Amino acid sequence: MLAKRGSYSQRKVHVYFSHKYILDSAQATNEVIGRVPKATQEEMLAAVDSCSRAFHSWSETSILTRQQVFLRYQQLIKDNIKELAKLITLEQGKTLADAEGDVFRGLQVVEHTCSITSLMMGETLPSITKDMDTYTFRLPLGVCAGIAPFNFPAMIPLWMFPMGMVCGNTYLMKPSERVPGCAMMLAKLLQDAGAPDGTLNVIHGQHDAVNFICDHPAIKAISFVGSNQAGEYIYERGSKNGKRVQSNMGAKNHGVVMPDANKENTLNQLVGAAFGAAGQRCMALSTAILVGEARNWLPDLVERAKHLRVNAGDQPGADVGPLISPQARDRVNQLIQSGVEEGATLLLDGRNIKVKGYENGNFVGPTIISSVTTDMQCYREEIFGPVLVILEADTLDEAIKIINKNPYGNGTAIFTTNGAVARKYTHEVDVGQIGVNVPIPVPLPMFSFTGSRASFRGDTNFYGKQGIQFYTQIKTVTSQWKAEDATLKSPAVTMPTMGR
Repeated sequence: MLAKRGSYSQRKVHVYFSHKYILDSAQATNEVIGRVPKATQEEMLAAVDSCSRAFHSWSETSILTRQQVFLRYQQLIKDNIKELAKLITLEQGKTLADAEGDVFRGLQVVEHTCSITSLMMGETLPSITKDMDTYTFRLPLGVCAGIAPFNFPAMIPLWMFPMGMVCGNTYLMKPSERVPGCAMMLAKLLQDAGAPDGTLNVIHGQHDAVNFICDHPAIKAISFVGSNQAGEYIYERGSKNGKRVQSNMGAKNHGVVMPDANKENTLNQLVGAAFGAAGQRCMALSTAILVGEARNWLPDLVERAKHLRVNAGDQPGADVGPLISPQARDRVNQLIQSGVEEGATLLLDGRNIKVKGYENGNFVGPTIISSVTTDMQCYREEIFGPVLVILEADTLDEAIKIINKNPYGNGTAIFTTNGAVARKYTHEVDVGQIGVNVPIPVPLPMFSFTGSRASFRGDTNFYGKQGIQFYTQIKTVTSQWKAEDATLKSPAVTMPTMGR
């Protein structure tokens, strides 16, 4: 492994430096807390070469041995979940409780990889004709690569390299340059679990590293999660170079609130899903469509959002932490202002919030914008901050029409107590992941993360059965052992046929 060995403490990330480095900062203070080496071209080549050299022996390693590595790995993650969460909060800013959830959801994927002996089974069909059998193997691709975003420093890398590696591939991981420390610790834990040197390599960088991954011929598959602009670019460039690419991108997730919904539960769910993680989730419920009389719930919704506590993520009682950077904060503030200028109503304004002791932090408080229409910039763009935009509809059909017209298809939810309404919604809405009274319907890893339309590029989704398909290729063997071959006197020169 090229992942550098280092120790991790609550307040500082220790890694080896090089003359070129990436600064890692605390988002509540904008102070530098650590450095990681920015990989040079030579170092990236060395990382891929290390993966390539390790591939032959790793792919030939018993599947039971690979399973044992990840059984040990999931235990090490469990043992270190609080330390990983502290590191995420320090680097990324989310609350400690949310950071533990980040690690836990990634851990569930690692636990899923431990079922590889069943997941990777092929298929057989004996006696398709006399003395002839056909069977398939699932085999690894080679070197695979992952490019992860800043918002889930543990979960999304754990969607990637454990799935790829347990299938027998070796892996090149590029974490976000904004949150590099967690990936380093995860790599160290995998090394401690017994993964051989070279099976996982970690590089740090930005555009040059992304282009390297898209272009290097030894890399056979790329997993990406992040923005639409980057995702479209990586999908196009990687695909042109003959690579498999799965690219999860942006979203505009709608929550439809029916008048018959359980009011108390629905309001709590909306507030949590819109403002948790400071809205920096691709599955955040950033848009609510209030149907009919549900529009009368707006004052209560605002009142609940007002009571959320904005603070540094490691402070007791914090509900909403800082955004990832000053630039992200400024962009969110600009999109809020655009809504005001285009005629929306600002019911709750989280701009200019000051957090005592963290005056230099990247904070935006919970914000609610109502009277929003689909042509407004605050609706058309993914805000990626603690902002909930409110649309209104007279009927369920009108709400469905709004959602299906939106280009994104990552997630959606409906809140209702009517089963017929829920069934109609789930059948007619064109979105990959749907929650019924569940605001953030991210599936557990025995299923797959199935965002669609402009939220996803590729043919095969993350984790679950589709994750195994993405990281493996099929080899089909048709064999014939004729009983009479032992005594056959002359060759057969006619065209071989099957099924006769």
